[in-house]
Amino acid sequence: MLARLSIRDVVLIDRLDLEFGHGLSVLTGETGAGKSILLDALGLALGRRAETRLVRQGCDQASVTAEFDIAPDSPVWAKLEEHAIALDGNELLLRRVLGSDGRSRAFINDQSISVGLLGEIGSEIVEIHGQFDNQKLMSPSSHMGLLDALGGHEKLLLDAGAAFNKWREANAELKRATEALEAAKRDEEYLTHAVDELNAISPEPGEESRLAKERALMMHGEKLVEAMNKASGIIGSGAGVERKVRDAIRTLETVQEKADGLLDETMKALDSASEHLAEATTQLERAAARVDLDPNQLEQAEERLFKLRALARKHNVDVDGLAQLSQQLTSQLAAITDGGKHIESLNRAEMEAKAAYARAAEKISAARKKAAKNLDSSVAGELEPLKLGNARFVTKVECMIDDESAWGVSGFDRVAFEVATNPGTQPGPLNRIASGGELARFMLALKVVLAKADPVPTLVFDEVDAGIGGAVADAVGQRLSVLSKDVQVLVVTHSPQVAARGAGHLRISKGGSGDGDRVSTKVEVLNAQSRTDEIARMLAGERITVEARAAAESLLKGAAE
Repeated sequence: MLARLSIRDVVLIDRLDLEFGHGLSVLTGETGAGKSILLDALGLALGRRAETRLVRQGCDQASVTAEFDIAPDSPVWAKLEEHAIALDGNELLLRRVLGSDGRSRAFINDQSISVGLLGEIGSEIVEIHGQFDNQKLMSPSSHMGLLDALGGHEKLLLDAGAAFNKWREANAELKRATEALEAAKRDEEYLTHAVDELNAISPEPGEESRLAKERALMMHGEKLVEAMNKASGIIGSGAGVERKVRDAIRTLETVQEKADGLLDETMKALDSASEHLAEATTQLERAAARVDLDPNQLEQAEERLFKLRALARKHNVDVDGLAQLSQQLTSQLAAITDGGKHIESLNRAEMEAKAAYARAAEKISAARKKAAKNLDSSVAGELEPLKLGNARFVTKVECMIDDESAWGVSGFDRVAFEVATNPGTQPGPLNRIASGGELARFMLALKVVLAKADPVPTLVFDEVDAGIGGAVADAVGQRLSVLSKDVQVLVVTHSPQVAARGAGHLRISKGGSGDGDRVSTKVEVLNAQSRTDEIARMLAGERITVEARAAAESLLKGAAE
């Protein structure tokens, strides 16, 4: 609820600090005293449109701070966390600064934000109803949500939403598969040719690297064999290295025992050299045997390498990717053959999901029609005391089962609140059928019925009693009092019958500020005596008579009973 409102330099208000309590607070005062200015100032803090006329003459800027006490379960907290706004207990500070140049800044809990976000948060916690305001209750887009909240359709909505999403997923999968099959059929001739071409060459992963190495080896084969044969001859033929090592070993063996171990390491080294030379000779023979000098083999390797690389360029892939491409195109080609069966399976799944959604949507549609009857009956009960007994309120629930474009997570209904103000006329939209005074009373009747369903904790009514008096005004005051048991209600009124119902009473007046001829708006919290005087003034005018005072006391007494 709204706890405090601080206003600085807004039109006729230079400095004003107000506190508000629970229940019904009434604001009264003579025409032109500044009641609308007070609401304009509150609107600034709530993110409403700012106009430079609101800045007090001679001032550089105007500012308004509204402090709210928000319930822990309010949906506004999630939105604040979503925008990383620092929280401080249950208190919420909305502040707006408007410069004389038309620029404005917005703050929540002293954190700078956009005016758009301020408006979003403001609409969650305060709703202002004026005779000609475009309010949520007049917007058909909000009617379904209000009806569902009133009917307690949370479980049905969850079921319908889950079924809708499942159907949409099944529908999307069917569409993707169908498009893929159609595309594959269009490319069937190409796929067949490409698969045959790839199968003919049967590419293997890593084949390019292997063929390149073999090709390089065969290209230098003759030189390699010649060098290896020459090296082998040097090692083992004639007076080769191997023979010289053996001769050295035999020569030293004749004196080794007489050397007292001096030649032991030398002999080991010569033995090792002899073994390594023998191994080297064997390896040279093996290497020479592996070198293929057949020119046909070289030609075949080069030809295959050329074909692989040409095919890779054709399909814009690496040579190593040809094997995977072959598998992919083969799968696409196979899908054309058995794709029809897959499509049939997906089509059955889509139809089952669609039928499940339709059942869930029909359940919530039936629940809405039942809730609509209850809402219509409850609103009708409120219209009679408000002197709208000849009017008819109708909650229109239109089932759009044949129009899939209207299907959604909330079902396939369209919900709209309509009224007929005269007997025999057809109901129509609220804002087109009702006059200003009638519309305000319709809004009040709806708010009384929907108070628990609509989570906005603070309601402001600007002259909801305009153009009415007597018993009708008393009925309006009574309904406002009833409404204030569930939410905080602020009402700007010229009706003494409504004013008498207030739990708190603020009088707005205009006078000199002591600053030359400068005029300012003042707000006074009335006590019991001054409240009687104010209501008597509202009854009789400037000159308060004994009869007016008695009538005021009677109104206050009747309201308290």
